[in-house]
Amino acid sequence: MSTARPDWQKRFVQLRAVVTIELRRYFFTRQALAIYLLALAPVVIIGLHAITSPLGRHCNIAEDTEILAGIVQLFYVHLGIFFGCLILFTWLFRGEIVQRSLHYYLLAPMKRDIIVLGKFIAGAVTTSLIFCTAVLLSFIFMYGHFGPKGEQFVFDGPGLHHLGAYLLITVLACFGYGAVFLAISLIFRNPMVPGAFVFGWESISGVLPATLQKFSITFYLKNLAPVDLSGKGLLSLFTVVAQPVPAYIAIPGLFLFVGFMLFFACWRMRTMQISYAKD
Repeated sequence: MSTARPDWQKRFVQLRAVVTIELRRYFFTRQALAIYLLALAPVVIIGLHAITSPLGRHCNIAEDTEILAGIVQLFYVHLGIFFGCLILFTWLFRGEIVQRSLHYYLLAPMKRDIIVLGKFIAGAVTTSLIFCTAVLLSFIFMYGHFGPKGEQFVFDGPGLHHLGAYLLITVLACFGYGAVFLAISLIFRNPMVPGAFVFGWESISGVLPATLQKFSITFYLKNLAPVDLSGKGLLSLFTVVAQPVPAYIAIPGLFLFVGFMLFFACWRMRTMQISYAKD
């Protein structure tokens, strides 16, 4: 005599099915190609740097460490991951509506929350894998051309700690920006305008009062960075130094923020009426 599956187990199976279907889509789309280009651009530049500087004879590990920190904190967090998540996560539902295929999910006997969570998990895994791979390759190329000096820095010095911090920052940025743009895509038909506002807010967060800085994703991510760049460049003259947040607060705080945005996205999806005619 067969017994029915518990409700939580049935939802887990449905969630896994949505994630599997969506993962197969995201790695082989035009949106994914744009993300690959954003992620691999610094890898190519650092690779050329490594080729033209054999065994680090004309390089300095301290200088290259600062350069790598700038690539991760300034390019990846502020530009690459931001626009990669903007491209992918705003397309999760808008793309289905444009292609008139969202109703296939809505006709399935599953809660809309499962659809939202499945799409988000698939998008977060996709962006995290792409950008973490790019950061890892950048790290290998940056220190690989130093030879034994690079190995000593990585395995006997702070190198592995730096790598772990960069990968953690990358994953948290993908989850944080992804949740924001997923929620935005369920509110606005054209997410580019609110996306531009978010980009402006994150870009100027360093010169905002300390209280307002805490309402930006980059504020928590920069507190996890192993190399401090706050005192570098012309913008440092206008930067407001806020009280740093320790990792044991920054990491759970970001996940709480992601949870709130997903809760809002699920609520929005439950109350949203889908009409292809309007698009």
